[in-house]
Amino acid sequence: MLASVRFLSLYAFSVLATVYAAIGPVGDLEIANAEIAPDGFNRVAVLAGGTFPGPVITGNKGDRFLVNVINQLTDIAMAKSTSIHWHGIFQRGSNYVDGAASVTQCPIATGDSFLYEFDVQDQAATQYCDGLRGAFVVYDSEDPHQDLYDIDDESTIITLADWYHQPSHTLIVPGQAPPEPLAILINGVGRYLGGPATPLAVVNVEPGKRYRFRLIAMSCDPAFTFSIDGHSLTIIEADGENTAPLEVDSLDIYAGQRYSVVLNADQPVDNYWIRANPNRGAAGFDDGLNSAILRYAGAPDSDPTTTSETENPLQEADLRSYNDETVPGEPRVGGADVNINLVTSVNSEGTKYQMNGVTFAPPTVPVLLQILSGAQSAQDLLPKGAVYELPPNKVIEISLPGTGVELGGPHPFHLHGHSFYVVRSGDNDVYNYQGVVKRDTVNAGLADGNATIRFVTDNAGPWFLHCHIDWHFELGLAVVFAEDIAGTDALKDKIPSAWDELCPKYDNLTPEEIGTE
Repeated sequence: MLASVRFLSLYAFSVLATVYAAIGPVGDLEIANAEIAPDGFNRVAVLAGGTFPGPVITGNKGDRFLVNVINQLTDIAMAKSTSIHWHGIFQRGSNYVDGAASVTQCPIATGDSFLYEFDVQDQAATQYCDGLRGAFVVYDSEDPHQDLYDIDDESTIITLADWYHQPSHTLIVPGQAPPEPLAILINGVGRYLGGPATPLAVVNVEPGKRYRFRLIAMSCDPAFTFSIDGHSLTIIEADGENTAPLEVDSLDIYAGQRYSVVLNADQPVDNYWIRANPNRGAAGFDDGLNSAILRYAGAPDSDPTTTSETENPLQEADLRSYNDETVPGEPRVGGADVNINLVTSVNSEGTKYQMNGVTFAPPTVPVLLQILSGAQSAQDLLPKGAVYELPPNKVIEISLPGTGVELGGPHPFHLHGHSFYVVRSGDNDVYNYQGVVKRDTVNAGLADGNATIRFVTDNAGPWFLHCHIDWHFELGLAVVFAEDIAGTDALKDKIPSAWDELCPKYDNLTPEEIGTE
């Protein structure tokens, strides 16, 4: 979320583990304010479809999605304009519906609507801080892992989120550390220190069945160490990309990341703790903090008494691509056509983040509209210094040096428009160019880390690369890759007239209509 243009974003691409009404691939999605208490504390939030998390948006590989987003936001204490970013959907040939306000569109004004229409041909997988979070699932009838599990539906989706008791725009104070979450919500419910013993989420299983759990970290800030007492987890997918099966008993999952894991319900009938320990906020599991319940059919309706004993955690460098793909480019550091090193820092006042010495400040005209209006190079595009031009059909290598905790590290960086090959993980010092995992969100690591990624520029348009910790994003930790600027002009014939109308409507809003005043 970028407060300076006051827009909200729905990041989606896994699924909700509590069963909510699903919509899609065609349907309306109303965004409105309502009072909720997912951890027992009442506050007004921003909701999609009237629930937190929002309804599952679902379809099948090859479907055409038409989701009409209707903005009914009314609370002036929060942003009243919105846009929806479909996190993990690459929008090939449809950059204009990526939903990134200030880059690919203007926000949707309150009282207005916008139809997001796009195809999902080659993907299958799985605001923000004020509650507008939801999930998007594309099922694949030819999933190569389908023989490994028996159950994969809305009941097998697990969401991890942080929660705050005040509107997000009141929590960011330049020069001060970002706020710590007060509660961690699993499938939309949780508890906070000193709060009531609200009911915890329950994930039900039957003995002898194998479950594909779609795990999504839809947090504003923290990463989580996730585990289920007494059970191993076999990873088969990361950020929508199939992986070779890898068995672990715990995994770290960063903001914006997703995993599919297979759990075999082969333990004695009982209740088992599901644990999501955050790296920021109240850690531990006393009194049901950071917890949910895995309940076998036939087990009593009671809290588990199990304990956590993990010894086989996920190391990202151990993840392998399902097809053992060769990384494009030459198998050496800097062996791409274009090599860019992006260093994270803060400005001299300590109030804003920078990448290569530049803070991303949202332009008043979206980058896509600037290009379609005649800008033909990065030097012509705003914001100055934060836009990098990428030529078409070239191999790109991006190096993301890690940062210490004093700079908010580790930072999870998310790329719009592409998945990428992770040739070096942020918590590892080995470079690999064969069979590495592909994904779209990577942890850059701490001060001694350096995540290095590669992708091919085959998707014209401007695409965000940004830290997925929402507070850091809001403080400028982002750049835009203007990919194939000349080829982007071909989008003109596809863009609907309703897209052209978004900016004039937004520009004419009064401060009260914008909100957060």
